[in-house]
Amino acid sequence: QLQFVESGGGSVQPGGSLRLSCAVSGGTFSMYAMAWFRQAPGKERERVATITWRTDSTYYTDSVKGRFTISRDKGKNTVYLQMNSLKPEDTAVYYCATRLTIYGSYDFWGQGTQVTVSS
Repeated sequence: QLQFVESGGGSVQPGGSLRLSCAVSGGTFSMYAMAWFRQAPGKERERVATITWRTDSTYYTDSVKGRFTISRDKGKNTVYLQMNSLKPEDTAVYYCATRLTIYGSYDFWGQGTQVTVSS
């Protein structure tokens, strides 16, 4: 029964910035990784960025490299996604997800937050 508190979504003009946050709670637990996914209407859900909890190792899909930065605050069980130089094609619902073990799947998801990039 993990719970997610997501914030930071909204509307922005091309070239603008947004910072998403996702705090996870649900008793005593450990995490292997947290990730941000996004899904636009009519498109498959896409993994945008991943961060491992212990080693702070990161992954980014090619389309956001150099523009997005994922980070985490271990004390707050919170993951962030700093999004700079936003493009219209970044428009989507963004979801945070948690993977509890190295061999597990992203089985725990937030409800999503809308990001809209338009003129």
